[in-house]
Amino acid sequence: MDKKLNHHPDIPLDLPTGERLRAAVEHYGAQTVEQRAIALLRGENAGKDFLLYAGGRHGLGILDGAPALYWPELWGARALLHVWDDSATEPVLAGLRNRAWRVREMCLRVVLERNLPALDEIVALTDDTNARVRSAALRALAAQGGAEHQAVIARHFSDRDKAVRPVAQQARDALAARLAAS
Repeated sequence: MDKKLNHHPDIPLDLPTGERLRAAVEHYGAQTVEQRAIALLRGENAGKDFLLYAGGRHGLGILDGAPALYWPELWGARALLHVWDDSATEPVLAGLRNRAWRVREMCLRVVLERNLPALDEIVALTDDTNARVRSAALRALAAQGGAEHQAVIARHFSDRDKAVRPVAQQARDALAARLAAS
């Protein structure tokens, strides 16, 4: 590992994601960081250095030969919480159908953060096989849904995973508060 660190002394591998991405913006410029994040999300090569900015120390493992699996795609989506370009909308929406639950979950977080219109996809993901994806979908539904979505949220008060149940109650309350305020 130390050998790899010597090749990338300027990349702040141990900083939190937001700080690493700020450093990437300083190094490459915002537009390049946005486009490389989109490339990662799409499963494309965004360059070894950017992989380290996006993934931090975990990126070293991939560069050392560990299976990439879905990690670069996840890191690309997560980067879009910190940098944004409207051209990322379609790749984020496509990420909601990614085979990896972690990528679907992160794309739901981006949909929520960036207020991307994805109501049909959000509703569908409230029935995802993964509890964390269902929870993320419920949070997004609270932000984008209407009165007609209260029943979708209520179904999860008795979700098969206990961790989803309080999220459903919070989503119900957030949706009700948002609807009352409008």
